[in-house]
Amino acid sequence: MTTRSFVPRGAASFRVDYDGPPRDVHFLLLPKLTLLAFTSALEPLRVANQVAGRELYRWFLMSEDGGPVSCSCGVTITPDSGLHDVPREALAFVCAGIEPTETVTLRATRWISRQRAFGCTVGGICTGAFALARAGLLEGRRFTLHWENQPAFTERFMGLEPTGALYEIDRGLITCGGGSAATDMMLHLIERDHGADLASVVADMCLHFRASTHEAPQRSGFSHALSSRNPHLIAAMRAMNETIETPLEISELAEQVGISRRQLERLFTGHVGTTPAQFYIDLRIARAHALLNETDLSVAEIAAATGFNSASQMGARFRKRYGMSPRAYRKSWQVAG
Repeated sequence: MTTRSFVPRGAASFRVDYDGPPRDVHFLLLPKLTLLAFTSALEPLRVANQVAGRELYRWFLMSEDGGPVSCSCGVTITPDSGLHDVPREALAFVCAGIEPTETVTLRATRWISRQRAFGCTVGGICTGAFALARAGLLEGRRFTLHWENQPAFTERFMGLEPTGALYEIDRGLITCGGGSAATDMMLHLIERDHGADLASVVADMCLHFRASTHEAPQRSGFSHALSSRNPHLIAAMRAMNETIETPLEISELAEQVGISRRQLERLFTGHVGTTPAQFYIDLRIARAHALLNETDLSVAEIAAATGFNSASQMGARFRKRYGMSPRAYRKSWQVAG
């Protein structure tokens, strides 16, 4: 496919006892992909080759038409080719980013579906799970995608529930939440292929501290609760996040986690700096913001999906947070686009 070298020179080295062929990894780059997530997946492969001094991995970039692809940050990447079928033993990843509902096309989903049908291991990086879902590959599988895009995903694909994990590997399907989670995912694959010692060397070369488990949460939004190590606070935040569509009364929430309402309020005030009621509202408004950006749901439908009694009630809260009404906010994005 190409004559370029996949083994750059470097000072560090590590002996790898492997005489087999390199594993090929193919990346389909969709418009507005997240550059951080893509490079976080690619660089561990480059480093593995560099320290081993041999081709353990080869990587190839595709776009739908073979033309350059612009990332969400404006950087343009020139791929190796347009779409083509890849070997059965290869890995095929869809690399996506912002506005996944607009950038994931029928052509891309047909390609990923065909690779899976041929027996290839397929995956999604950042919001690549949108393509996998459209291809019908996520039913009954554990999968994930970036936490920012999960609300829009679950609204669009009813019955498919992503996990909050950094990455998931389930029967020929590999997904990650993007960002540095892509590095954790690739380190796992390197460890599986060539052992834990090589994966540790690659992590050190990337100055990357590996997560203790793939199930480590993507979000640090609950960092106050986690750092407090208070199980009641952690349980309350999780319950809030799981009941955005049908919010609980604060007294009911306190009872559910096994403490009094006054104790719950003290925990939030002391560790988070706000009341549980305000934290709950902020979660719901953040969800509304995500749905406005990434779905075509009406404002009324979004209000219902975020537990508000009416569009006007949600609108008042949204205006207080973002300085404009939900409709004005959506219109500003449409004009800008």
